[in-house]
Amino acid sequence: MKDTGSIEFLRSKARAIFSKHSLPRWMVFLIDSLTVGVTFILSYFLRYNFEASVIEFQQVFSQLIMVLGAYCGFELVYRSFAGLIRHTTVRDIFNVILTTSSALILLIMLTIAGRKLGWPDMFTTPISILLIHFVTINGFMYILRILIKMTYELVSYKPVLQRNVIIFGAGSMGVIMKGVIESDRTNEFRIVAFLDNDKKLQNKSISGIPVHDPKKLKESFIHRQSIQTMVFAIRDIPTSEKSEILKFAVDLGLEVLEVPPVERWLNGKLELNQLQKIRVEDLLRRDPIEMNLKIIERGLHGKVIMVTGAAGSIGSEIVRQLTKFRIRKLILVDNAETSMFHLENELQHSFRHAPVRTILADVTDQMRMDRIFRENQPEILFHAAAYKHVPLMEENPYEAVRVNIGGTDLLTRLAVKYEVNKFVMVSTDKAVNPTNVMGASKRVCEMILRARSLTPGNRTQFVITRFGNVLGSSGSVIPIFRKQIEEGGPVTVTHPEITRYFMTIPEACQLVLEAGFMGLGGEIFVFDMGDPVKILHLARQMITLAGMEPDEDIKIEFTGLRPGEKLYEELLNTREKLLPTYNPKVMVAQVPDLDYQGVLERIHNLLYSFMLFNEEELVGKLSELVPEYESSNVRFSNGNGDRNGGLSVASSFPSDE
Repeated sequence: MKDTGSIEFLRSKARAIFSKHSLPRWMVFLIDSLTVGVTFILSYFLRYNFEASVIEFQQVFSQLIMVLGAYCGFELVYRSFAGLIRHTTVRDIFNVILTTSSALILLIMLTIAGRKLGWPDMFTTPISILLIHFVTINGFMYILRILIKMTYELVSYKPVLQRNVIIFGAGSMGVIMKGVIESDRTNEFRIVAFLDNDKKLQNKSISGIPVHDPKKLKESFIHRQSIQTMVFAIRDIPTSEKSEILKFAVDLGLEVLEVPPVERWLNGKLELNQLQKIRVEDLLRRDPIEMNLKIIERGLHGKVIMVTGAAGSIGSEIVRQLTKFRIRKLILVDNAETSMFHLENELQHSFRHAPVRTILADVTDQMRMDRIFRENQPEILFHAAAYKHVPLMEENPYEAVRVNIGGTDLLTRLAVKYEVNKFVMVSTDKAVNPTNVMGASKRVCEMILRARSLTPGNRTQFVITRFGNVLGSSGSVIPIFRKQIEEGGPVTVTHPEITRYFMTIPEACQLVLEAGFMGLGGEIFVFDMGDPVKILHLARQMITLAGMEPDEDIKIEFTGLRPGEKLYEELLNTREKLLPTYNPKVMVAQVPDLDYQGVLERIHNLLYSFMLFNEEELVGKLSELVPEYESSNVRFSNGNGDRNGGLSVASSFPSDE
């Protein structure tokens, strides 16, 4: 024990010296020059079997001047003395070889020329001596550098508990990652294998590390090799394929790290601490959307554009997308002061080229909104202002009617009055066969737009875009789960079978823009949301990504469906059919004809009188407007309307939209 303590003490002192001091370049140059001289004299002794009597030392020392001049000159050219010896790399060794080889060639050429031209002995070193010297000088320089490097690694080595890791990708990025891991003696990783889809690489090895087919990544293989971590080291791969690989690894219980893009490497060099933990959003991403930028650019060019709900999750991203185009003016309307303040600051710093006006206003305030339309004369309007949280709207149905329905009705009337060219509304899959107040209110909003588009004399193109939950929006499930995990759990899920569609905010907003310029008026555009995601599975993946075990480190609790909540969402009701568009990600819903006069009359009657009803009566009025609306809230349906067999227990599990 005492000896071990003494060794560690000496190591710590050596580490301190290495951390504070390194050989200056001039000293490395002098050491290399001294090595050249010593090995040159040694070469003569080797040539004559250490018989000093036969060596003419005066001639040796005169030739040494030429040899030193040649070697030192090329050392200055190739700067083989410039690198830190403790961090010697293949590149440093290559510079040494260039230096010694160039010097050898020059000296041999001088010897041959000197013999033919009768030059003095100092110019005609025997070629045998030069060759022996070349071998010895290289050997000494290599050994010197390797000894210093090994000494540094020995004293800097600290025992760590290593984790077995596999690298997905045996190409250039994977090889770089291998080098980074192996060059850091203090890291906690030990590379077990590479995985790669390239059949040419499979069943081969890279520096002794085998390359396997990814199909070999199974639970039995992981247990047998005691693998704990996977490093994803491929850049050029379709997003959907990458997501599937990451999901598969996470489901196997592996920690997954990713090599950052090359442009984020520090000074163009990858370091181990730059590895990034993947997020659950990475598991849900799909291939990038290919937008028809010409149509969008043509539709937006030189236009005055208004966005309502501009400070919200969807509205603010629509704004960011719009600032990429050459628009004449951008009017942002929202009543959330703090959020608008932050959005305005972002636009001032990031989007200075876009002419922007931020307006604090309530979309239900008729006089205020009329003035905004009159003064700004918007040509295109993106309507994203709405209350969206299911539980809150179940508790506050008056606000759902006032803001969602009333705000949409007012804006559509003003759009017709001021001859807005295009009105694009953001709707939701919760408007399909709604079981809650929020979904029913958004369904009524869709009816308003369709009715306005059918009104004789109308010149405004009213377009509806309908999609599901967006990742990372305010109050969405992922931030809530993340916070619950950080607090040590439990993670609350309403029902083990509940599913939702997910889409990233930028993806959704890109499709909103494109669909807006596909439509001619009255269409409901439905977005391809991919496959529905099981929320329980999502919770387990997030716990695993946090480096913990579901049900062991973090408990999952089922709280029961909230009032108005479905087990699953739908993108179409039974009376609607989908028709394709030129963009495979966007479809148009073929819907039944609408009695526009009757619909608008009933909606106006509701808006004029809704405050006279109690909550149960108000929900009944919504049901009359939306016959497919069957409330799953026992407050409003007496337990008879739950089409999904859900429970009516309230919970803290949030809506994600």
